[in-house]
Amino acid sequence: MAGRFSRRVFLGGLGASLIPAAGLAQAPLVSLRPRARAALLSGAERLVAAAGLTGEVVFAVADVATGKPLEVFGEGAGLPPASVGKAMTALFALDVLGPDHRFETRLIADGPIENGILHGDLILAGGGDPLLDTDALATMAANLREVGITEVRGAFKVYDGALPFVFSIDPGQPDHVGYSPAVSGISLNFNRVHFEWKRAGKGYDVTMDARSARYVPAVDVAAMRVENRSLPIYTYQPSARQDRWTVAKGALGNGGARWLPVRKPALYAGDVFRTLARSNGIVLNRVQVTREAPKGVDLVVHRSDPLDSILRGMLKYSTNLTAEMVGLAATKARGVDPRNLAESAAEMNRWASQSFGVNGIAMVDHSGLGDASRMVPADLVAALVAARKMGVLRPLMKPFALTDRNGRPVKNHPIKVDAKTGTLNFVSGLGGFLTTADGVDLAFAIFTADVAHRAKIPRAQRERPEGARSWNRRSRKLQRALLERWGALYGS
Repeated sequence: MAGRFSRRVFLGGLGASLIPAAGLAQAPLVSLRPRARAALLSGAERLVAAAGLTGEVVFAVADVATGKPLEVFGEGAGLPPASVGKAMTALFALDVLGPDHRFETRLIADGPIENGILHGDLILAGGGDPLLDTDALATMAANLREVGITEVRGAFKVYDGALPFVFSIDPGQPDHVGYSPAVSGISLNFNRVHFEWKRAGKGYDVTMDARSARYVPAVDVAAMRVENRSLPIYTYQPSARQDRWTVAKGALGNGGARWLPVRKPALYAGDVFRTLARSNGIVLNRVQVTREAPKGVDLVVHRSDPLDSILRGMLKYSTNLTAEMVGLAATKARGVDPRNLAESAAEMNRWASQSFGVNGIAMVDHSGLGDASRMVPADLVAALVAARKMGVLRPLMKPFALTDRNGRPVKNHPIKVDAKTGTLNFVSGLGGFLTTADGVDLAFAIFTADVAHRAKIPRAQRERPEGARSWNRRSRKLQRALLERWGALYGS
């Protein structure tokens, strides 16, 4: 695909091959219990019953070549898609921004330069790059020296106004989980800070750093204090310029490490860049955060990988921050200035309705982390069918392994699946593409959720609530059983 795909192309593809989307969102041309195919459909019902899941199960599968729905279960109801929602975000970003789009992070001089001295401000300007890391900042600092800057007389500012600031992707998550960091126009290391502890006598040595492949700079923007208690394991307290954490001594053992979320991305990036600049002989003043669009001369520009590569990594590793940043960037490119994730997701929902003629996409963010999102399986399938016809999305998806009865992956399985998984506690999803042994392409979506039970889990216990692991394991077993069923039934 040489460029972005347009709404007109999407709609044209749909019109040529699909039944009306409203039909996809409800039952197929035959009901869930047609007389002629009662035995076939009762097989799906038996699989659902055998899974022993509390809550709800919904799914849909369609033939890609014809767009014909082959099976729809769940009366067109929508459930939280979890990270399967990232597939929709990927389509949204590809369409609006284009697969070759690159994000830029710049060092800008706001003032004259004489004999290597900048008589003005130096601005680190974020451009929405979700993959910016410490290694990239180190290269930018070295390049700043190479262009001749030896001293900065003015302020050192970090611009984060390219995207709205969001304190946490999902405020309902525990404070300490690294997969729900802050969002802004600049990020670093997926807005996570590395916390490490080692036993030292009767206490512990603790470090907070912004490590990457080549560098391990300590940071001041995040601080950790060990307290003599057993629970809670972590507490968080914000201050004007610092994320302040405490950790329970009784939970530390002999040593370990984990990534914690960053709530002040601009200060974090600025903190790390000051350290890296100092190692190149450039001393910068205290970090100032600005949301005013910078003016001046570009001294150094770091360009991200192309968008399709970024999205491949997002779908493989399910990085929530990447989904939110590319989704926000796509919304802004459509001329909408969102104040938060919900407003941006609403614009993506409108785009999905315009592009695919569906009304069952109701995301509240771009990552699927928020459990208030809802998605009708048949509506996602409509989008997947169109994407497959255009040759997009499936090449970016991760292969999904089918297993034997003992749960071991089967090598060279005749059914080939490329899909996006999604997991929250008591929520599981799978959506993507299946090719049968004789080459028939199918698009599918499977969502399971016990929304009522999930709602009763206290916020502090949402990282690992009791019973969630076994429930999600049964959901994944059902998903594989349905894929095996469809692969066997719907070949040529």
